Amino acid sequence: MDIQEVWRVQGKKADFEELGKIFGITPITARVIRNRNHCTMEEYNEYLRGDIRNMNSPFLLKDMDKAVSIIYDAVVSEKRIRVIGDYDIDGVCSGYILTDLLKTIGANVDFDVPERVKDGYGVNERLIKQSFDDGVQMIITCDNGIAAEIPVEYAKSLGMEVIITDHHEVPFIDQGEKRSYILPKADAVVNPKQEDCGYPFKDLCGAGVALKLVIALLDYIKKQNDGKEGGRLKAEQGEERLKKYYVFAAIATVGDIVDLTGENRILVRYGLENIKKTDNYGLQALIAVNHLEEKEITSYHIGFILGPCINAGGRLETARLAFRLFMAETPAIAAELAAELKDINELRKNMTTEFTEKAVKLIEDSVELQEDRVLVLYLNQCHESLAGIIAGRLREKYNKPVFVLTDSADGVKGSGRSIEGYHMFDNLVMTNATVRCLSKFGGHSMAAGLSLPKENIELFRKTLNENCNLTEEMMARKVWIDVALPFEHISQRLIDELKLLEPFGKGNEKPVFADKIAAINRLQVRGKNKNVIMMNVTNTNGTPMEAVLFETEEEFRQGLLEKYTENQIDGLFQGYNNNVQLSVIYYPEINEYNGLKNIRVVIKRYLC
Repeated sequence: MDIQEVWRVQGKKADFEELGKIFGITPITARVIRNRNHCTMEEYNEYLRGDIRNMNSPFLLKDMDKAVSIIYDAVVSEKRIRVIGDYDIDGVCSGYILTDLLKTIGANVDFDVPERVKDGYGVNERLIKQSFDDGVQMIITCDNGIAAEIPVEYAKSLGMEVIITDHHEVPFIDQGEKRSYILPKADAVVNPKQEDCGYPFKDLCGAGVALKLVIALLDYIKKQNDGKEGGRLKAEQGEERLKKYYVFAAIATVGDIVDLTGENRILVRYGLENIKKTDNYGLQALIAVNHLEEKEITSYHIGFILGPCINAGGRLETARLAFRLFMAETPAIAAELAAELKDINELRKNMTTEFTEKAVKLIEDSVELQEDRVLVLYLNQCHESLAGIIAGRLREKYNKPVFVLTDSADGVKGSGRSIEGYHMFDNLVMTNATVRCLSKFGGHSMAAGLSLPKENIELFRKTLNENCNLTEEMMARKVWIDVALPFEHISQRLIDELKLLEPFGKGNEKPVFADKIAAINRLQVRGKNKNVIMMNVTNTNGTPMEAVLFETEEEFRQGLLEKYTENQIDGLFQGYNNNVQLSVIYYPEINEYNGLKNIRVVIKRYLC
């Protein structure tokens, strides 16, 4: 299945020379920041110098004042409180933040989480009934609950207080041109995505919302104590732990793949600066078991190393493992739990590879699936917890929205991952309004989860595609280049400045540049798996540069065959004179080897 790829250079305008002078950066760096949709001086200043102390007041969130008052009264009156999180990294981290803070100020609190296979996503009637049987008088949700209209109604009928903290889209019913939003009738609902919530930044993850609740609660306690130490609840002890909570909110923000813009970017930058200083035994053990003690931990390490370990327990066993890791009271317990999570993650990786390959074969063997603009794949033997990961990999490979469905106890469950231009949650709403084929669903623009009867799979697939608004142009893979930058403009200063733009992630992607290679002068295949191609190249202006491409020899050969003959490619790999030329998208870096440093470019994409 061929995917059209279109390279485009960002064309946003500004006075980059003047911006460079004002902020002490090169015009190239100023252009990159503009490409991240920052226009005004204030936006540039926040991007480069944003400080954790300047974040918005948590009391701007709708129902925040109500939530902290109710929680305060519950703690003072020694009511039994249960925090109910979710089984992913965001649900675990937000659950840890809330539970640990409440324990610190003296609350009678514990934590629970749905079982992925038995319960599915979010708080449900079983968890409510179990809480009631355990004598729980208040439930606080985190990273879930906004769609729990019926479970919340059940909890209220049992006399329990319910506080919802969430960040997911509010369910709605389309009524012509107007939407009617459906909110659970909880005692307080804290979610910036509520239509009438005045909080200026809407893209916090669940742990970001939990962090805001913690900050607000500590502030409320201090006011109740009238500024005096030794009040009824110990706000001072909670204040001492806030830095730790910022770290966990940062981990969740990266792991939940929300946009790293505005407050999220400030939060993650602050969290990464402090992650190695943590005194949390669990996080220390997780860093150690992944051999990151001597490394500078970046958003990459959270997204691809630490985060998957935190998620692994909730995927294949229980998210309580990760929660217990972060609540561990001794280094020995933490080390044991961290090792267990790493082993589970290794198993998860092997299973993911196996079923991704099966999914690709299904697509490649089906003309009908290849023609679909929205892919719906049923992998009946796949563990349901892997559906989202596999959907993400297929989305990357085919650049189409993808739903991966697997068997569950009561039918079929699935996860979806989308592309720009296709709002996944809205399309599920529209599909279900058309044919009522889904049992349950939720999500947002780029991801969703759903349940449906097995006999409805084909109806679901056909209805999605019949109502799909994606055009060929929208499905073309658009590769955005920040600056067309010949190699001679790369400098140590520029590379140092690009570090100011970190952390990188969704919404603040790592910048990339483009140039044309006129000649590949030398080429070597290296690496344990023979997947590192080292080159000495010269661009069309005659500037030499060292370049590295992380591909296997076979992959590189296949790419070159689009234009060059096998004899030409053989000559390239054997060191003979060749006429191979490439247009490349790259990122510059400093390479250090045997104590020597040199500038090189990492080739991200190439065209013949």
